[in-house]
Amino acid sequence: MKKIKQSFFIIALLLLCSKNASADHLEQISSACDLKTLDGKPALALQELRGKVVYMDFWASWCPPCVKSFPFLNQLEHDMKEQGLHVIGVNLDEKVKDAEEFLTKHPAHFSIVADPAKTCAKVLEVMAMPTSYIIDKKGNIRHVHQGFRPGETEQLRALLTQLVMENP
Repeated sequence: MKKIKQSFFIIALLLLCSKNASADHLEQISSACDLKTLDGKPALALQELRGKVVYMDFWASWCPPCVKSFPFLNQLEHDMKEQGLHVIGVNLDEKVKDAEEFLTKHPAHFSIVADPAKTCAKVLEVMAMPTSYIIDKKGNIRHVHQGFRPGETEQLRALLTQLVMENP
């Protein structure tokens, strides 16, 4: 999968996005999460997402709104990557095959990783599919969005535009 190349950023992202995280808690959060690429390789811990805006989307193959969200996420990645936005999809399927089949039908042009033990989903208290976390350049969660309704995309895009323009 060509977009898995950015998946090594995901552990760093989780270090940055705990609701109550401080620099002292970063290692603790990272050790609680066991994210992998879809081919089973561990995601590497890198701090390179500091200073970037991140749209982190938890999704599953059985989720009808997730099908509708992928074109929006692809467009965000295309339109805002150069401004410093990173879109990352975190799959929560029980079977990797289900995620791969979904991605064959609905290609992702953004990073995809898996949370096979669902530890990260638990740490971030994911309650619905999809659930998205918008994280600012300082690593603070600025918005949590549950579900996906096309009428909300302009509000999300406006928030992301504001965040990529902010100075860290």
